[in-house]
Amino acid sequence: MISADRKDAASQTASGRKRAADLLARAERSELSAVWDALPEKPTAHPVRGPETGLVMVRGRIGGGGAPFNLGEVTVTRATVRLESGSIGHAQALGTDREKARLAAIFDALWQEEATRDFVEQALLSPIAERIAAADRRKADETAATRVDFFTMVRGDN
Repeated sequence: MISADRKDAASQTASGRKRAADLLARAERSELSAVWDALPEKPTAHPVRGPETGLVMVRGRIGGGGAPFNLGEVTVTRATVRLESGSIGHAQALGTDREKARLAAIFDALWQEEATRDFVEQALLSPIAERIAAADRRKADETAATRVDFFTMVRGDN
């Protein structure tokens, strides 16, 4: 049987990896390239799959809860790499930028290694999360500026 501590560590690692994959998918190529250039020792990455570009069907729901329907297709590029250390990284990103997908897969593999996880978190993932949060705040502020509060004034009985 697996101990409770190992289960907790596994679930934390899984949720952390999910967060890392999400941020890597939303990264800009310039962010990935800048951190790649800043790496003191660049790992050798062997392609396992891709990078390759294809289409994915996007499904939607009217009102968020209605019956699902096919909205359309979007272009997605994916890559899988194996580092010399044996770590395997996967990445998917909207669009056709193969180098972005390759770099994201490398950083996914580096995130999985204890020795380089902190570097990836501090140099890449935290700045991406901050950029996304700032964009969300900016959008919320722009939306709030156009908000109209309607109210009804009651006049006396006529």
